Amino acid sequence: MNGTSFQSDIRYWLRQGNTVNHLLFWNIAIFLALGILRLIAYFSKSETIYLFVSDQIVLHSNLGVLLKKPWGLFTYMFAHINIFHIFFNMLNLYWFGNLFRDFLGNKRILPLYLLGGLMGGVLYVLSFNLLYPAEIDTTMLGASASVMCLLVGCATLMPNYEIGLLLLGSVRLKWLAIAILALDLISIPTQGNLGGIIAHVGGAALGFVYIRLLKNGTDLCQPLIWVFDALSGANTSKPKAKRPFKPKKSPLKVVKKAQDENRQLRLDQLLDKINEKGIGSLSPEEKAWLDKHSQE
Repeated sequence: MNGTSFQSDIRYWLRQGNTVNHLLFWNIAIFLALGILRLIAYFSKSETIYLFVSDQIVLHSNLGVLLKKPWGLFTYMFAHINIFHIFFNMLNLYWFGNLFRDFLGNKRILPLYLLGGLMGGVLYVLSFNLLYPAEIDTTMLGASASVMCLLVGCATLMPNYEIGLLLLGSVRLKWLAIAILALDLISIPTQGNLGGIIAHVGGAALGFVYIRLLKNGTDLCQPLIWVFDALSGANTSKPKAKRPFKPKKSPLKVVKKAQDENRQLRLDQLLDKINEKGIGSLSPEEKAWLDKHSQE
């Protein structure tokens, strides 16, 4: 009964139509599969199968190897072998993926996740071939670049949106994104993970550029959205009755709506703060913001 209930819960969770849930599921499933293979290798004293499978999934920096295994540019962003690596990546994916989804819709989650991971992977390969042109091969795996893309995308879209963090209290998204990038950069000498950090920066850069372009009416995710809709039969499964022509909403209008909602959330937060602690608790910046927007 417990097994049946667990399977039913998973099916219900995946049928909610939330792409973030699907990304979480596949990342965790691949992590568990690699973990089981690693455990079998440990007890059997033979790592042949585990090493073969992991070698097919990771991203190789050597161009000769990459040309033979080009799928690594996509598979690497779904694979983890370290428990803390996947824990923090999935935690951030859940938070910022759902926040992004609330403001810009479900269909953009997977395309942006893939584009962020692809940008991080390409920069990783380029950096190693430019900095270390010798015939060496390093590997990378993990969803960090994709998650950074979603995080910075959220911070660019709604920089003053506040989230509550344990021990730190309320923090604006823009400061959180800057802090994470800064910690990545200053950890290069101690971690030695230059390639991974370059990939993080690549994903973050794409998230920033994506939102800036979206505000100007260009949606980089749209081609992938069309492809996924075609593959799923979303546009052809049922004949639709003819309706009077209505122009589609542009991405700019979608972003404008998100900004309006973000402004209202910020206004509500400040009003709640006044109710709890009084108007004297507001900083000069918060008072100036409140004077400006409360009149609109």
